[in-house]
Amino acid sequence: MATLSIKVVPGARSDRVAGRYGDAIKIQVSAPPEQGKANDAVIQLLSRRLGVKPAQVTIVRGHGQTRKLVEVASMAQADAEARLLAKS
Repeated sequence: MATLSIKVVPGARSDRVAGRYGDAIKIQVSAPPEQGKANDAVIQLLSRRLGVKPAQVTIVRGHGQTRKLVEVASMAQADAEARLLAKS
């Protein structure tokens, strides 16, 4: 299981992985930070980039904050980070 530290920027122009942000990975989503919409967008973006089902991506901590801890089932830590940070 991979555990990722994420910095989320809601209300961005597009959904994308922006790169490293200190010890975290910065993710920009176009969804607003209301009623869980940004969290849903983060899960969808991560599942697409990592090639896993959305049900395998879980926000463990930080549901109402921009800093989140996310777990990805059935994926090694190094694989998850490499896939997210690879240029597409």
